[in-house]
Amino acid sequence: MKKNMLRAIKYLLALLPVLLLLYVFLPRSYDVPKMGNRDSTRYWSLATGSRIGYTFIPAKGERKPFPVIFLQGGPGGAVYDRNIRILAPLAESGFDIYLYDQVGSGYSGRLKNIEEYTVSRHRQDLEEIIKKIGAERVVLIGQSWGAMLATVFIAANPGMVEKLILTSPGPVLPVNPELNRVKPPDSIHLKVQLFSNRDANEKTGSLRIRLISYSAAVFGIKLASDREADDFLTYRTNETNKSTVCDTSRAPEGEAGGGFYAQLMTVNSFGSVKDSRLVLKGSGVPVLIMKGQCDNQPWGVTAEYTELFHNHKLVVIPDAGHSISVEQPDLYFNTIRDFLTGNCGTVPASKND
Repeated sequence: MKKNMLRAIKYLLALLPVLLLLYVFLPRSYDVPKMGNRDSTRYWSLATGSRIGYTFIPAKGERKPFPVIFLQGGPGGAVYDRNIRILAPLAESGFDIYLYDQVGSGYSGRLKNIEEYTVSRHRQDLEEIIKKIGAERVVLIGQSWGAMLATVFIAANPGMVEKLILTSPGPVLPVNPELNRVKPPDSIHLKVQLFSNRDANEKTGSLRIRLISYSAAVFGIKLASDREADDFLTYRTNETNKSTVCDTSRAPEGEAGGGFYAQLMTVNSFGSVKDSRLVLKGSGVPVLIMKGQCDNQPWGVTAEYTELFHNHKLVVIPDAGHSISVEQPDLYFNTIRDFLTGNCGTVPASKND
């Protein structure tokens, strides 16, 4: 009996490495929403090699000369139906509106070589998109990472942006970690967001995900298919969305479309971006900076934009987090529309700097 038990233990110990390898390397599936068709989706084939899915909302009435381009957050974030629905009424004010999925996300193509997901590639795609549109200048609305991309674009293409709207902007690249220590003035009444992205990462992480991320970031190798990796991102986004709102009960459910490798590798390229702060200081472009009262970005990050862009307007949106349009859709839209049309009377004066 004792010999049989010892034999069984030996077999189990011999199997453990095999079981561990199976646990790590077997593909996973996630019970998350899948992408369906969107009737409004059109496609651009860019000179960069990117295939870009986008939605175009044509202006009504007298067309403004400068179209609006929306840059979604992430990196790797997709344009969602709610983004289209909320911004579509800008067409009533005469603006052509373009909302596109950045390469590697949403309805846009995935890249075979994941090392090509870089800040530079996204900037080049945006340059090519503007050529496709045929506009001399554009209005950019950048959400979070989209604001970072807009800033990189302006630095490389001064004079091509008529107006700039930065909502809950992420840090100017390359990231200055010292800005995390800057405390906000009491006068703007910011609130601390109790749920963080770190909480979400710890809840949804696994050894397989850590290995997939390491293999991609260090060696440029995909251990998981785009489908599996993107489904995981949807699964994780369901948790990270809790850090984007003041009231976690209003956090949107994770939607399909996010690009895992586009997110991971683009972030991995942040350190290679040339510092353009001196260029930005010379920009006279009018800038609207919107920050949710519970925004999860440090105040110092937002404050740097107010220092770089002298022709700016700062609006702190009450009872809203990083995703302002989720909790304050009307104030989000009205603030943007009034800035673009020159009617700023509806913006609460106490929230402006």
